[in-house]
Amino acid sequence: MALLAGKVVCITGSSRGIGRACALESVKHGATGLILHYYGDPETQAEIESLQKEIEINQKPCRIVAVPGDIADPGTATKIVEQGLQTFSRIDVLVSNAGICPFAEFLSMPHSVWERTRQVNLDGSFYITQAVANVMKNQIPQGGAIIGVASISALVGGEMQCHYTPTKAGILSLMQSCAVALGKYNIRANAVLPGTIATDINKDDLSDVEKRENMIKRTVLGRLGAPDDIAGPVVFLASDLAKYVTGASLLVDGGLFVNLQ
Repeated sequence: MALLAGKVVCITGSSRGIGRACALESVKHGATGLILHYYGDPETQAEIESLQKEIEINQKPCRIVAVPGDIADPGTATKIVEQGLQTFSRIDVLVSNAGICPFAEFLSMPHSVWERTRQVNLDGSFYITQAVANVMKNQIPQGGAIIGVASISALVGGEMQCHYTPTKAGILSLMQSCAVALGKYNIRANAVLPGTIATDINKDDLSDVEKRENMIKRTVLGRLGAPDDIAGPVVFLASDLAKYVTGASLLVDGGLFVNLQ
């Protein structure tokens, strides 16, 4: 079933992890256009090229526009939208995914770590959401779907994440308020809250075998999440199956949050 047939999907932080999985799942479900944002250093450049090749190998009829830039810079959001519109003339779905999590101890954390984390995770989400929402408001037919990738960390704390958890709570709140502000334009805004997903953002933290095993034991399903575990729910929220879902938060954590005992 092609849930995103004919849709143009914009994804920030798309070169790896959850963003990459969302790109592949979108194509699998019929998206005909992808606007793929990536940071733009040599590593992410190589990753985005390999993603494009992977899509081509699967012989999916999908046009791709790749846009580099620091999402913390509002000019990057402008560039993403401009290049997307030049190619596709519309944007149907936004997956605001780009984020960082430099684990740090609270009392000794340099203010620059707090500032950079906020700028990338929260400011970047605001800039791209505002820019794409203006496109969705003005295009014909009007409307679209926005999905903010928050985190279970929007709901719970973490000793080494005092700078990170507030940004994810902010993304959750941003999506809730955008749902209210944008509903009159037929724009839906929802948040997906991943639990512990094995990606580059936490690979160093999860390299501690004992910590990794403890995290696995805390889940109900007995495993860590994979990026494609998040991509499916994102596609659902982007699709017409969720046409009456807005302002919602979907926790995708393998039962981590409810497993108190």
